[in-house]
Amino acid sequence: MDSPPTTRPARSVADLSREEWVEMRLIHTFMRYARPALHSALVLIVVMVAILYHRVDMLSLGLWTAAAVAVTVVRYGIIGIYQRSLAGVSGPPLRAFMAKYGWTWSASALVWGASMFVYFLRAPVYDQFLCMVVLVGMAGFAVGTFSSWLPCFKNYVNGLGVSVVAALLYELVVERGLPSTFNTYGMLALVLIYWAVIRISGQRFHEVQRINLELQYDNSMLIKSLTEQSRAALEAVEIKNRFIASAAHDLRQPVHALDLYAGWLAAEPEFVEQITPKIVRSTKAVNDLFNSLFDLAGLETDPLRVNLQDVELAGLLQDLEAQYAPFARERGLRLRMRAAPGKVRSDPVLLQRLVGNLLSNALRNTHRGGVLMAVRRRGGVPRIEIWDTGVGIAREHQQAIFQEFYRIPLQGTEEGFGLGLAIVSRLSAALGHPVGLASRAGRGSVFWVELKS
Repeated sequence: MDSPPTTRPARSVADLSREEWVEMRLIHTFMRYARPALHSALVLIVVMVAILYHRVDMLSLGLWTAAAVAVTVVRYGIIGIYQRSLAGVSGPPLRAFMAKYGWTWSASALVWGASMFVYFLRAPVYDQFLCMVVLVGMAGFAVGTFSSWLPCFKNYVNGLGVSVVAALLYELVVERGLPSTFNTYGMLALVLIYWAVIRISGQRFHEVQRINLELQYDNSMLIKSLTEQSRAALEAVEIKNRFIASAAHDLRQPVHALDLYAGWLAAEPEFVEQITPKIVRSTKAVNDLFNSLFDLAGLETDPLRVNLQDVELAGLLQDLEAQYAPFARERGLRLRMRAAPGKVRSDPVLLQRLVGNLLSNALRNTHRGGVLMAVRRRGGVPRIEIWDTGVGIAREHQQAIFQEFYRIPLQGTEEGFGLGLAIVSRLSAALGHPVGLASRAGRGSVFWVELKS
């Protein structure tokens, strides 16, 4: 037996198109019925031999029996190949398998139809009737078992019809000679009519199966879509609740401080010089939080309008250096820039916001040493890298830091509100510039933005 076609790992149902999924189910249904049909065929071979034994030419009966057993054994082998290698496969490998071995159903039908040469007008009338009933039953049985895969069904029915008609024409033309008896013409007409009826019935049964499977696929996709929407709605509610709780928590501290400082100032106005800077810092903290909240809310509710144009990377880094150098000096950090000349296609405003948030994040979480921002090429793709000597990020936190209000506990990252990297994530998706990071706790981090066009 030939080896099966080379197969690839089965694709999940979610990866299949509607037509691919329906085709897969039809073929698997066809193959599921193939083995029981062969069991029935073996029983019918025994029945046919028992009916015709010593009632027809034994050599003819022996040759037919050998051919019927041989083709049945071959089909058993093909079903074994399917069950070992293709039971969970879809797509081209499955179609290739059916195209390669579909001929065996035609061969089987031709052999069964050829039994007419053995007994028609050669065996007693009652025995002929029983054998014809077997053939009629096999043709009708094919409608329910083989119509799932239409090419094999048509080949099987056509093979059965062609061989039976050939046997009748042989008797009509060669053995009896024209003109023949009315019974022979009537038999030929009945075979042709029954052949056409079986073909039409199989076609319609196949269409019913296909429609049912298409409805199953549509329903499963609808259920999946509704499930995903429900999950997304629940997640949105959860995020909103977390968002409100976190915002309230972060607002409480500076507002409470403002209340204390205002009360202190009212009670002891002579300390105005000491109290005023504290009020300014608390007010700035509240203002910064509101600005971050408004930025994030704007990204969530309004679709970003991306204005793609050529962006000069050296100029971008120079603008960011001018903006953040005072903040770095205030914290006692070194801020270095390295940019090779070059241009990329991006939105200059949104790209500057994205990189600026990463740079601000690096400066906030670095307490000694400095920050380096450089443009490098990796695999021919330019990317902006931001290196810091800060507290670093443990592996278990590296995915979560892009969520709203997420701050790494106990690592000296108490500054900020946990919104900067959430804004970075949304800008990255809008611009199509992937953001990545590598970090070790206590050793510093590097964030990068791949500037894919």
